[in-house]
Amino acid sequence: MGRWDPDAAGRFRAAAMELFGEIGYEQTTVAAIAERAGLTARTFFRYFADKREVLFSGSERLQALMVDALAKAPTGASPIEAVAAALAAPAEFFNDELRPFSRLRNTVIAANAELHERELIKLAKLSAALAGALRERGVAEPDASLAAEAGIAVFRVAFAQWVAEAERRGYPAIVDGLLARLRSLAALP
Repeated sequence: MGRWDPDAAGRFRAAAMELFGEIGYEQTTVAAIAERAGLTARTFFRYFADKREVLFSGSERLQALMVDALAKAPTGASPIEAVAAALAAPAEFFNDELRPFSRLRNTVIAANAELHERELIKLAKLSAALAGALRERGVAEPDASLAAEAGIAVFRVAFAQWVAEAERRGYPAIVDGLLARLRSLAALP
């Protein structure tokens, strides 16, 4: 394929993920990714700042999607109900077609301390953004931060379940079940 063929970003992503799975993240170079994709390293840098961005591009879009869903929750929604709306929003990100990519992504991140740290930072930023959106809805502290952190806990557990090899349920069903468990746990004395 030529350098200017469509979906270069997708081709780079697919090539990088194949190489991360075959030889590991640390051993994979941008040059190898470009070669596997049938493109140039220079073209790679038009789409990604570095090879880490193959794993983390889309984080801003995910955050914006979740914050927007929280902001659009019904006016009378409780903080947890508003967070639940945010948790439901990424269903488009977490569909059966993307599950193999997400499974491999999760494995690559878990095997690399630097990437794991970056994932935790991403989740902390997401929590802060959700708490900010709750404050904009009039939720005072510490309730805004507490609801946002609870939502991130549900998000992390839901994602971990969704990428598990034996898991067949969709992300929305997993989130709904976990939110029900959270409500049950919170109701205990």
